[in-house]
Amino acid sequence: MRRNIAIATVAAAAVIAGGTATAVAVTSDGGGTAHHASSQSRPATDDGQASGNGHSSDDSDDHGSSAGHESADHDSADDHDSADHDSSDDHDAKGYTGPKSSLRVKDDDAHEDLIEARTAKITAPEAAAAALKAVPGTITEIDLDEDDPGLVWELDVLGKDGKFHDVTLDAGNARVLDQHTEHKDNGYHGVSHARKELKGATVDATEAAHKGARDGATVTKVDLDDDHRAASVWKVETVTKQGKEHNLLIDPRTGAVTNGPADDD
Repeated sequence: MRRNIAIATVAAAAVIAGGTATAVAVTSDGGGTAHHASSQSRPATDDGQASGNGHSSDDSDDHGSSAGHESADHDSADDHDSADHDSSDDHDAKGYTGPKSSLRVKDDDAHEDLIEARTAKITAPEAAAAALKAVPGTITEIDLDEDDPGLVWELDVLGKDGKFHDVTLDAGNARVLDQHTEHKDNGYHGVSHARKELKGATVDATEAAHKGARDGATVTKVDLDDDHRAASVWKVETVTKQGKEHNLLIDPRTGAVTNGPADDD
């Protein structure tokens, strides 16, 4: 009787501990024989049933955690690839990696000159002065334009070295963004032609820009133009205070100002 009680007690302890226990009970029946009784209990799973594969629920959790980690890594890789793809698309779309202007304007073909004129912080005469500081010579064109770098002043300068130079300036602060020599032959628009057209001129591009800015107008372009004329004139494109586009023609020899025709484009 006492032996049975001892075995039952050890078996219960084994179940509570979740392990395996061996109980040894010595009878007092006078035989002097030691009887061994073994009681085993398998650990219970979360749902109360014994596990038969020898793996604990912690192992299962680790496996789930590992799978979740691999899934997160996969999603992260997909996101990374997607971000790289988008970045590549943006780079290809813009196609420009050089210095950028401090100003940008939205595309609006209907009001392009007006928006650019009101956004620019540097005037045409100021842009001319900055370009001549970078490349001494004679300016043949000044143009405010939204280009790859942003809103910029683009100027053609016939340098003292006898070469044409393209100078690009930030329209917000006159910083030089780009400067390079432009190859032009001695034909139309070439060095010899420009010198011929400017021979005897008393009004340069900078002075033409000053004249065009009368009555508070904003000059957006100054160009040496000889289309359908016996002699070249400074064609000055402006935006008035009322927001209207207006062209002026200025004689480089006399400085006379006349109203020009509206642009066809």
